[in-house]
Amino acid sequence: MNRRHVIWGILGLAALPASGVGAWIATLPPATAAKPPPVPQQEAEAMLRSLAPPRERPLIAIPGLNDATETTDYLMPAGILRRADVAEVWMLATGPGPVRLYPALIAEPDATIAAFDAAHPEGADYVIVPAMRRDDDPAVLGWLRDQAAKGARIIGICAGAKVVAAAGLLDGRRATTHWYSLGQMLRRHPTIDPVADRRMVSDGGVTTTTGITASMPMMLTLIEAIAGRPKAGAVARDLGLTRWDARHASGAFRMTRPFALTVLANRLAFWKREELGLRLDPGMDEVSLALVADAWSRTFRARVTTFAAAGAVESRNGLRILADRAGTGWPEDRRLPACPDCKPAGALDHALARIAARYGARTADIVAMQLEYPMTG
Repeated sequence: MNRRHVIWGILGLAALPASGVGAWIATLPPATAAKPPPVPQQEAEAMLRSLAPPRERPLIAIPGLNDATETTDYLMPAGILRRADVAEVWMLATGPGPVRLYPALIAEPDATIAAFDAAHPEGADYVIVPAMRRDDDPAVLGWLRDQAAKGARIIGICAGAKVVAAAGLLDGRRATTHWYSLGQMLRRHPTIDPVADRRMVSDGGVTTTTGITASMPMMLTLIEAIAGRPKAGAVARDLGLTRWDARHASGAFRMTRPFALTVLANRLAFWKREELGLRLDPGMDEVSLALVADAWSRTFRARVTTFAAAGAVESRNGLRILADRAGTGWPEDRRLPACPDCKPAGALDHALARIAARYGARTADIVAMQLEYPMTG
């Protein structure tokens, strides 16, 4: 989910008379809870069949725009798949240089898409597409079409589905995406058949997911398809999850009065904003890093800045993360709270609890809503 779009979508109303803003907010529903319906076993089995690998150790590519790729969508799939060690995973960029992620972090890719093509002219077995600020980048769209034509299974994470749709790969197919992006995607591509109450949907060689945190169950499902359920279960336990199915309650994620009012209040209270430091250490878990940086950056109260003794660190599974600042000095009261004993899924829960303690429960709620994170697990 693009945080900037939320700002403009809500704060753009500030140009209206106060009565107009109030009238719009009054039309929004209150916060709602919804229970996810069960997923039939045959549907789950069909998903696994659709993701079956063409070879024992498949080749997976994760492309990104150098200046505009979503943090967790880009880092978490690579971190989980490399942790599982069931595939060869390449992190790519459209051009030379680092990938500046939003809303936080900078990553060094393994190669450009051109270098990947030179090394693997046969194409990838799977292409995992993160959300990008520009859905219509010609280099990305052309490369996705080429990979699909070579037989790659395309997986759109979160609003990465909009990029997949812009490449023409979702026309006439069943799909899902982040709740905030669904309407726009359907207006631009009216032949897409939207599927509610599913965290991931497969149709005709393309898989799409709901919001940002759906990349965790999606990657576990892909691991299960490649290497079997026992392997996926071992990785899930390492992440701190007990299940990774497609259950989802779409009705719990939508624009509500509390969401709009909290974003508006936090964004307008500019004097309360602060810069928080996140220390990068060699060997740190990249999944936890992505979730924590993403969560705090979506409070509309904090900007996350990374710092490290060196200019770059290598994470647990070989991802290179570049620090915003060199050095280890940062005021203790403005450092993001660490949770050294947390597993990755627990790191997000820990961050949401600390956000609630620092900024209030409603701010934690809007973060979970942006991440499309089912708080009940």
